[in-house]
Amino acid sequence: MNKKLLAGAGLAFTLLFSPLSQAFATETTRDVKKVDNVAHRGASAYAPENTIAAFDKAVEMKADYIEIDVQRSKDDKLVVIHDTTVDRTTDGSGKVGNLTFKELRNLDAGSWKGEQFAGAQIPTFDEILDRYHGKIGILIELKAPELYPGIEENIAGKLKEQKLDKPQNEKIIVQSFNHNSMKKMNELLPKVPIGVLTSSSADTTEQALQEFSIYADYFNPSYGIVTPDLVNQVHSLGMKIGSWTVRSQEAANFLLNVGVDAIITDYPDYVDPRN
Repeated sequence: MNKKLLAGAGLAFTLLFSPLSQAFATETTRDVKKVDNVAHRGASAYAPENTIAAFDKAVEMKADYIEIDVQRSKDDKLVVIHDTTVDRTTDGSGKVGNLTFKELRNLDAGSWKGEQFAGAQIPTFDEILDRYHGKIGILIELKAPELYPGIEENIAGKLKEQKLDKPQNEKIIVQSFNHNSMKKMNELLPKVPIGVLTSSSADTTEQALQEFSIYADYFNPSYGIVTPDLVNQVHSLGMKIGSWTVRSQEAANFLLNVGVDAIITDYPDYVDPRN
């Protein structure tokens, strides 16, 4: 049975229609369409990605969600960083999973973006939940979960500890490019919305979309493969569609026009139908 039927239609409908959502009138129906504004790794155009500075900036810019990437340290601490190595976004080097939490925490994750961000640390998953739940939605990406056996249970456990595994806490979503991982998350957290990420047109076939709809609430493709027909197909299967990663006003406008439900962007200020 489709997960959304188990969770209740109200949750899936309510999730993407938050009070902070941007609204615009379609040209044909003049209906109001609300689109969630998701700050990709925080407002990462303006502050170093996946840091408190970037997430605070997203809150300041009135985004609906922050998108975070979760991995695990050598000593089993859940940390928020995108790449599977620390080389690009810190002053260190090496694989995230080969470094202890103390080693990760001692890295400078901000100077690469500007001197004003010097000393920014890699946040923990706990810190993000504590600081932002109730202020802004949290879109949680499991980054390369195949590198971290059991990370699904780790994340599910943390969400349950904070009572974020219930339908009333609807501004938590879990997603990944690893679709088997998302099947597992759906089993662990049957009432938490699940998203599948892809940049492959092979995942947009009718059969593939039907298979995703069994366990996923969101189909989240790169904007380069989004078409009006794809949006309609996803909606016809009872899923929502959120697209990434918007780094231009042109891309934002395209996605607004084709009727996606969420736009994942480095620039939250671009998700404005008046532009």
